Amino acid sequence: MKTRFALAALILPLAGCLDIPPEGTNAEMIANYDAAVASLGCTLSSDADYGAVEFQAGITREQAVSISEYKLAREEAVRLENGGIRLTSGSCAA
Repeated sequence: MKTRFALAALILPLAGCLDIPPEGTNAEMIANYDAAVASLGCTLSSDADYGAVEFQAGITREQAVSISEYKLAREEAVRLENGGIRLTSGSCAA
C-alpha cells in the first residue's frame, strides 16, 4: 500500500507539467503550430510537412518537434505507422 502512495506522489506532480508549454515555446506558438498543421490536413509525416509548419508558424524545427511531443503527451495527437503524427484536437478533432 505504501508503494502505491509513493508512486502516486512521484507521478501526480508530473501530470501538471503537461499544462506547461515546452521550453522555448509559448501559447501563441502552439496556436500557430495547430493552425499550420491543420492547413496540411492535420498530419505531419515528412520533412516537407515540418518545413511548412515551421514557416507558417514562425517556429524552428526544434520547437516544432517539441510541440509535437507535447501534443502526443497530452493525447492531442497520435503516432502514425509511417512515423508521423496526426493532431486529434481543435479543428483536427475527428
